Amino acid sequence: MELILLGPPGAGKGTQSKLLETRYGVAQISTGDMLRAEVKAGSPIGLEAKTVMDAGGLVSDDILVRMIGERIHRPDCAKGFILDGFPRTVPQAEALDRMLHDTAVDLDAVIELKVDEAVLVERISGRFTCGKCGTGYHDKFKLPKKAGICDACGGTEFIRRPDDKAETVHARLEAYNVQTAPILPYYKAQGRLYAVDGMAEMNEVEAQIEAVLRKIGVPPV
Repeated sequence: MELILLGPPGAGKGTQSKLLETRYGVAQISTGDMLRAEVKAGSPIGLEAKTVMDAGGLVSDDILVRMIGERIHRPDCAKGFILDGFPRTVPQAEALDRMLHDTAVDLDAVIELKVDEAVLVERISGRFTCGKCGTGYHDKFKLPKKAGICDACGGTEFIRRPDDKAETVHARLEAYNVQTAPILPYYKAQGRLYAVDGMAEMNEVEAQIEAVLRKIGVPPV
């Protein structure tokens, strides 16, 4: 099973990738995590990427695609993989297609987690966590039972991530719509694109993804 999960920040791609990884025995590949791991390991391609990063540059599509090409042939990808966070642009999608073709790997499906952006902003921008134990809360959906006191540990210090501010979420969504959304018609033209309701409950999203997998012939676990 070889999949790509697409969707804007906060759509739940990471959560669903982890669920699929556990259920089907495939590997979740986050390009950010992969890049950091290669640099830390000091692999040849990791050192190449580090040189670019140390000079203040952005790691090229060529390096990322070659890194993915090496990653998907490791033992933990024997049953397949899920790409989370890549590709982000049409040129990246085209480069990925060429690499997969050259290595005789066939992409099964691209699954889009569709969202209501206004609701997504509300969902993300209201999040905060306990600074002591990390328990998550939300301004609208999950407040502490006693105001200002963590239900889990009694802590009184709470943290809001800069990335969860409404203006930051809007900026990330705009970047997704400009850079990544054009990938959708690219994969639709290939007959590989499937959409699920990313605003549904986590278990329902998981069920919709599994329905897509059955449709394309991936056997149930």
